[in-house]
Amino acid sequence: MKLDHYPPQEPLSPLGAAYQDRILKLGEGVSGHEAAYGDDPYQTLTVFRPERPTGDVLVFFHGGGWTSGYKEWMYFMAPPLTAQGVTLVSAGYRLAPKHVFPAGLDDAADAVAWVWRKIASEGGDPKRIFVGGHSAGGHYAALLAVTDEWRKARALPADVLRGCLPVSGVYRFGEGSGLSVRPRFLGTGNEERTDAAASPLLRLDGAVTPPFLMAYGSRDFPHLVAQGQQMEAALRAAGVPVQVQILEGCDHFEASVACGEHPAGWPALAATWMRQTAASPHSVDTRRT
Repeated sequence: MKLDHYPPQEPLSPLGAAYQDRILKLGEGVSGHEAAYGDDPYQTLTVFRPERPTGDVLVFFHGGGWTSGYKEWMYFMAPPLTAQGVTLVSAGYRLAPKHVFPAGLDDAADAVAWVWRKIASEGGDPKRIFVGGHSAGGHYAALLAVTDEWRKARALPADVLRGCLPVSGVYRFGEGSGLSVRPRFLGTGNEERTDAAASPLLRLDGAVTPPFLMAYGSRDFPHLVAQGQQMEAALRAAGVPVQVQILEGCDHFEASVACGEHPAGWPALAATWMRQTAASPHSVDTRRT
C-alpha cells in the first residue's frame, strides 16, 4: 500500500522525517504479500517469504511514538532476514490520538492470531512465531510476550510465541519511567491504572513469557537504556532466558536501521537466536490455560 493511501497521521519531527526518508529508501523495490487482518487500513500486514525457509517467523511492529508509522517502514529488514531463511511479517496497527490504548495492542494481538492461522501457507511454521518491534513497536511486542489474556481471548495456544525481539523498546510508563511527557496513546482517565496495564515491566509473568533478545543503541535515549536494563533484570529475576545486544554507536533511529544491516549484524544474530530458541526445550507453562 502506498503511504498516501492511509488516513492522515500526525506530522513527524525533523529527526523522524529524516529516519522515514532513510528507511523508505533502503526498502525501495522490496515487496511481499500484503493481507488484511481487520477492516481499518492500518490493520494490514505484509509477508516476506524466503526462498529456503527455516520455519522461523518474525512478526515485527514499526515504531513512531504510537502516533505515526507504517508497516512499509520495516520493508528494508526483509532482504537480510529472508536471506537467513526467516519469514518476516511487517504488521501495522491503529494509531493515536484517534485510537488509544489498548487499540494498538489489540491490533498487534490480532496480527499474531492471523499469522498463527495463515502462515503455514506462506512457508512459515505456526509453532515458530516470534514477535519484535522498534520503539513503540517493541513496546507492543514485549507486552504481548509477558501477558496471556490476549492469547486466551483469541483461542491461541499458550506457547504461541517462541520469543520476543524488541529493539529500543519501551517497558514502563508512569512513575519511574524517565519519560518527560506521558504518551498520548495512553489516553486520559484512570491514568495510574492504564500506565500499569501498558507497562511490560509491571505485567511480567514468568510462567507465560518466552525468551527475549533485547537490543538498543549505545547512544539511545537515556530513559530507554535505563528501561532496557530494568527489563533485563526483571526477566532474569523471573527466570526468563534473556540476551542483550547493545548496538554500538547507534542512536535511537540508527538502532532501527541496524535491523537491516547486511549480511552480518543484527539480522544474522536474530536469525541464529531464533533458530536456537525454537530448537530449545524452553516453553511457557501450558498449565495456565
